[in-house]
Parts: sequence; C-alpha cells; structure tokens
Amino acid sequence: QVQLVESGGGLVQAGGSLRLSCAASGRTFSNYAMGWFRQAPGKERELVGAIRSSGGGAFYADSAKGRFTISRDNAKNTVYLEMNSLKPEDTAVYYCAADTEFPRLVARTRGFVSWGQGTQVTVSS
Repeated sequence: QVQLVESGGGLVQAGGSLRLSCAASGRTFSNYAMGWFRQAPGKERELVGAIRSSGGGAFYADSAKGRFTISRDNAKNTVYLEMNSLKPEDTAVYYCAADTEFPRLVARTRGFVSWGQGTQVTVSS
C-alpha cells in the first residue's frame, strides 16, 4: 500500500494562490492514478481533480477548471495541486488519494487504495 502525506495548506486571501503537495512512499508511485478531493465543514467530500498514473491527462471538477492544475513528478513520488484565483468557497480540508484505476477516482469519493491525512486551506474574503 502507498502512504500519502499532504502539505502546503494555509491561509490565503481571496485571489491568491497556493500549491499543495502530496508525497507518496511505499509502493511504486507511478503505478497509481492520483486524485485531489476536498471537504468543507458540513459538506460532503468532493472531487477536485485527478491525474493518470503516467501524468498524461487530468480531469477537473467544474469548480476547479481554469483555476487549478494537477501535475505529478513520478521521479519525486509527488503529486501537486496548483490553485490560483482562490475564492472563500475553496476553503476546505484537501486530501490526496491514490488508486490503481483512474476512472474510479473520477467517479467516486471513497473506497480508494490510500488517502492522505489532509491539509487545511482557508481563503479569506
């Protein structure tokens, strides 16, 4: 099983940017598709986006399109979430997840191989 640790969260003003990182250890990172999810207080966990194991092609939720970019560096066993033009409604705990099946990451919000512990992102207005 792959272990995941997120970092990079924090407090930012609306319109600002943050880059989250998710470092993987354990199993071969390049075997896994990776997803970013978020959960705001009182709300269900939702997909932000996902990237294939090779790094070729990413899927984004409508809320993330045009503002967020997912990338990965398989040599560093790390996946990134670059977030720009942040809005107060982006405030949430952000989680990365790993799975062997990219379509599962896109279609579900649970039941994956591994989850990270989450990192808090707070966007002030």
